[in-house]
Amino acid sequence: MTKHRLLPATEKSNRRSENIDKFTTGQIVRLINAEDMRVAPAVAKEYKKIAAAVDMIVERFKRNGRLFYVGAGTSGRLGVLDASECPPTFGVRPRLIQGIIAGGKRALVRAIEGAEDKTNDGIYAINKHKISAKDVVVGIAACGLTPFVRAALKEAMKKGAGTIFITCAPEAVKDIPARIVINLLVGPEVITGSTRMKAGTATKLVLNTITTTAMIKMGKVYGNLMVDLKATNNKLRDRSIRIVAEMTGFPRIKAAKLLKEAKGKVKAAIVMHFRKVNLKQAEDILDKCGQSLRKAIGK
Repeated sequence: MTKHRLLPATEKSNRRSENIDKFTTGQIVRLINAEDMRVAPAVAKEYKKIAAAVDMIVERFKRNGRLFYVGAGTSGRLGVLDASECPPTFGVRPRLIQGIIAGGKRALVRAIEGAEDKTNDGIYAINKHKISAKDVVVGIAACGLTPFVRAALKEAMKKGAGTIFITCAPEAVKDIPARIVINLLVGPEVITGSTRMKAGTATKLVLNTITTTAMIKMGKVYGNLMVDLKATNNKLRDRSIRIVAEMTGFPRIKAAKLLKEAKGKVKAAIVMHFRKVNLKQAEDILDKCGQSLRKAIGK
């Protein structure tokens, strides 16, 4: 007798949208919005596992480890997106957080047929990036079944790396090769199997939460200010000046002058002001305080 594989939630039909092609435009929009409202509660239910994932990542960061996202299709693109946004936002090196997508860079803008099924490519990706026990690998697969992602995670486990899996398919949880499994119960999609919708939104929320929380724990944020940002455009340059002005109480012109003396380094500029030191001394103080601005200025 043939054993049938259990259909993952992401491939099941959503009864609420069975006749969506008969709906008016307004009804379609309202239904999609109603389904999206199921996303945030699903993420909230997994907060303990998300917190555990952050703690694992921060512990590895403190040992000079790295974070890798591995995914295919939408999941892979979301991983690459989150990784690419961390350097300008938090001032980290691009190598610290990296995204690996099945099919390589071309898959970011165009679907690469069959790339997600190539297990050897998943194994190769882990070895290519020389992933070790200091690193963390986060596998992302809405359906929980993607061979590329599973193979990469298994290989990462062999290397002793920390492993995390993000999925929206409770049926796949039992045999997922990861220490922490974040299972987002968003239910069937409005369009059957289109995981770029609720599953993609839920995944994006989790990735945002993971990296933002990790960066806060690593001292990249003071209060709710991104004091380690890299001013790579006019908007970020303006934000840098505003942060220094807010922290020091200086008018904008004086804050800009201080920031210039600090070579654009927001955190160092603030230390220079509060500790009455030069740039070199400010950087030394930050190093001794583990890059924590709060410790460096005692506020």
